[in-house]
Order: sequence, then structure tokens, then C-alpha cells
Amino acid sequence: MKKSTILFMGTPDFALPALQGLFRGGWPVIGVVTQPDRPQGRGRTPAPSPVKRLAEESGLPVFQPEKVGDTDFLNTFRMLAPDIVAVAAFGQILPREIIRGPRMGCINIHPSLLPKYRGAAPIQRSLIGGEQITGVTIMRMDEGVDSGDILLQQETPIGPQETFGELHDRLAELGAELLLMALAMLQTGTLLPRPQDHRLASLAPRIGHDETRIRWEKDCREIVRLIRGLSPVPGACTFLAGKQLKVFTAKADPSIVAEKPGVVSEGTAGTLRVAAGNGYVLLKEVQLEGRKRMTIPDFLRGCPVLPGQILG
Repeated sequence: MKKSTILFMGTPDFALPALQGLFRGGWPVIGVVTQPDRPQGRGRTPAPSPVKRLAEESGLPVFQPEKVGDTDFLNTFRMLAPDIVAVAAFGQILPREIIRGPRMGCINIHPSLLPKYRGAAPIQRSLIGGEQITGVTIMRMDEGVDSGDILLQQETPIGPQETFGELHDRLAELGAELLLMALAMLQTGTLLPRPQDHRLASLAPRIGHDETRIRWEKDCREIVRLIRGLSPVPGACTFLAGKQLKVFTAKADPSIVAEKPGVVSEGTAGTLRVAAGNGYVLLKEVQLEGRKRMTIPDFLRGCPVLPGQILG
């Protein structure tokens, strides 16, 4: 059976395994749509997205509309006439024509067990929320926010110390595997969509800047979940002597607290133990403003922190 033609839409690293999987699976990708080049780095020089780089290396046509709903791109879309649109972290709201137009539909890789965690930051929100299980959903897109019918879904446990970066990479690979399964089943007509139970829906909005601040009065386990959920980007942060200190890994130590929240406690050499609600947070990896990321023993050799100093 001749495989259906696919227009792929994606932008960041999360989308790369899916596009690579389409290549390996021999699916005819007739084009790739990704976000326009954006300023990056200290020089703010426009740079291509990871998906654009891969597509160009593979000799695929690349389209970078500022808005996919503009007339010019919709004309291009009609000319391409894909059988399926496959979406992975594209970054724009799709118009009805793209969602409803393809003969076999418009499908999306979403890194949560829908209907939980609909929105832009499902991986981060699941970690911050203390979930022990997450997963990937392949859904048929509609005009709502991650509200379309579920095509395939697979669970995976979250490791007790797993960070956003680690879970992100695992779910990207899992999403690529599920996408290939869904496409094969769509091709043979063996995939049965099921509606989401909208009563069980929860939202995962983009992480706001204010949410990255560590509030030491909170439960130590909640603080560590925040640190894991924002590591490595954007990074949970506090302040040390007026300079921003990002924390990338830490451990919770629930116990009786003698100090006020944010106060550095006595600890063994080479450790940084900070008082929080219902316990202490043991910092493991940090980055002080203007310096590189390092482990606490290395950090303390160049920047001694004494018991009684306050973070925040």
C-alpha cells in the first residue's frame, strides 16, 4: 500500500525524533513547516530552529510563515495537499483549514496523558505538580486547546529525581514511536479515535517568570519539585548577596527546622543546606549570575557561603 503524504510541522528539539522517525519509516514527507528564524545568543543573531536545520540537511522544502493562517501560506498548503499533517511542538495556533483540510486528518504529539495538562508546558507542570506517571498522547487536532480525540496513548513512570530536561528527551522519543504506530494504523483504517472526557481536563500554561522564583517558606519537597520541573530551562532561581542563583538539582530533607526559611544551615563540608518549610533543601548543582553551572563543592571553593546567610 502506498504511504500517505505528510506535511510535518514542528520547531524545537522535542520535534526532532518524530521527524527522524518519519525518515526511517519511509514516510513521504513533502515539506516541513517551522517557525521563522529567531534572534538567539548574546549577539541576538537570527538562527534557524532545530527542525529547520534537520529538514535542510535532508533536502526537504522548508516553509517559515510568520502566521500559518495568512493567505500566502494557505495557498501553499492547498498546493501541497498533504494526506496528513503531523504536528510536534510547532508553536502556532492552526487555522481550521489546516486542521480540517487533510484527507486523513491533522494529528499532534502531546507530552501528557490527555485530558490532563492541556497547554504549552505539560512536562514542566507534571513535574512541579508531583505526578508519578505521565505519558504521550497522539490526538486528532480540533479547534480547541489539546481537546481533540485521542488516537493513541502510552504511560511512562516519572523517575524520583528526573528533571524536565531528562523527561523531555524521553517523551520526545516515545512520541516519535507512537506517531509511527498511529500513522500505520491510520493507513490501514484500524485506529479508533475516542473523545476526551473534558470534565477531567487540567491546564498547563506556559511558565511565567515569577513562577521560577524559589519561595523558601514552601514545603521542601514542593521546592525540589519546582527545581526539577525547571531544570535546565528556564531554571529555578533565588538570590545570593544580590546576585541571581539558579538551582538545577537538589534534594529534599523533611525534618524539624531550626532556622527561618531561606537561611543557610550548618552542614557537612562541601554542602549547602537551606531552611525551608517542613525541612531543608540540599542544593546539588547551581549557577551564580555571570558564572558557569557547577556542583556545590566546586561552587563553594570559589564562593564560600556561611551558615546564617540568607537566600532570596
